[in-house]
Amino acid sequence: MRHRVAGKKLSRSTAHRKALRRNLTTDLFRYEQIRTTRAKAEAIRGQAEKLITLAKHGLADEETDPAKGVHARRLARARLSDRKVVQKLFDEIAPRYMERPGGYTRMLKLGARHGDAAPMVLLELVAE
Repeated sequence: MRHRVAGKKLSRSTAHRKALRRNLTTDLFRYEQIRTTRAKAEAIRGQAEKLITLAKHGLADEETDPAKGVHARRLARARLSDRKVVQKLFDEIAPRYMERPGGYTRMLKLGARHGDAAPMVLLELVAE
């Protein structure tokens, strides 16, 4: 039984699953939208929203205590695979959502993929 077990396995080993989530989240912030399967989008959506919230709090804390801002950037860097994407997250994306309490992403259904009929979605950051 899978009682109280968080996350989806996505038919991958642990290392492959972690790499997949890291790469998809990084690409979401890099391009601000990605086209992927619904299961993968649902798996990374929560992580992406938490990273935006982390960046928002890091920016707010940076004004009072610069060490807290550095700590937030290091936590984000540990979860993303590109330093420039972390910079974009803190400098462009987080300030855009400072007044928004949550719900930073949108999932639009695109239909089934040809070949295996996997349900495809467009996961994008909400324009504010």
